[in-house]
Amino acid sequence: MAQPEPIQAKVDGNLTLEIARITERAAIAAAGWRGRGDEMRADQAAVEAMHVALNNIDIAGTIVIGEGRGAPLLGFEEAVGTGAGPEIEVAVDPLEGVTGCAKNLSDSLSVMAFAERGALLRVPDAYMEKIAIGPGYPDGVVDLDKSATENIEALARAKGVSTSDIVTCVLDRPRHAPLIAELRDLGVAVKLLPDGDIAAVIHAANSDDTGIDIYLGSGGAQEGVLAAAAMRCMGGQMQGRLILDTPDKRTQAREMGHADATAKFSALDMARGDVLFAATGVTDGSLLRGVKLLPRKIVTSSVVMRSWSHTIRWITAEHGRVN
Repeated sequence: MAQPEPIQAKVDGNLTLEIARITERAAIAAAGWRGRGDEMRADQAAVEAMHVALNNIDIAGTIVIGEGRGAPLLGFEEAVGTGAGPEIEVAVDPLEGVTGCAKNLSDSLSVMAFAERGALLRVPDAYMEKIAIGPGYPDGVVDLDKSATENIEALARAKGVSTSDIVTCVLDRPRHAPLIAELRDLGVAVKLLPDGDIAAVIHAANSDDTGIDIYLGSGGAQEGVLAAAAMRCMGGQMQGRLILDTPDKRTQAREMGHADATAKFSALDMARGDVLFAATGVTDGSLLRGVKLLPRKIVTSSVVMRSWSHTIRWITAEHGRVN
């Protein structure tokens, strides 16, 4: 399938920093609710801050991945931006890892992606099977149609190491208990994340720094599209497959053009063409530092990426407090 034309250079020049400013505002808003045990207020603070910031930039944007159908802010197909500037599809997760923020656990993020029109996969409100590895491996070395054991063995062969040298990343959820047991029986080290599988996929793509070789398991389908956007920028391989376990989810999927319920989607299938991705840390994590709320300033830690150039920028920003 032919890819869309790349986003114009104007988008790269003007929006690369703007997208980071938006995730910064959402992360700062959410940070005020860290450790307070109120997931709803933390999420709402991030949503409201992101919505305001997004509507102040010169794009004709459409929310493709957001807070869901009918949501009052950042809902599916909501028009965002000033209406001037390029047509942009927008994917957002104002507070990835909402439970982690409420409990002040690791790797809570504010996340956003921009892409050209028609580039982002529409997905229903469902779970998605996912597998992801970093760059440098032969195409197809891992596959969702293989068992976890088969994938680990194939990855170990490709890396030239024993299976016991492979480090996996899995969300710490009851549904993953059989997967975790299978991995540990194989002698594989398992890093359990309390929340947030966008961060988990990025960990796998950034294996040189994180030590994570592979991400396995299931998580939100919308988060899968955002993770695919990051993977497109960083390199590596990812597959996702929708888990359509109710009639309503199957109906939603068909309405979005997914006739084959068993279809596998690569990162390129989920985020085509030129993509901008940004994430700002809310809580401290292995990917990004959390927001520092200091008496005279606020410090944020962000990453901004572009798929066309495979450029990754790590940004530490200081924001003065207004008296």
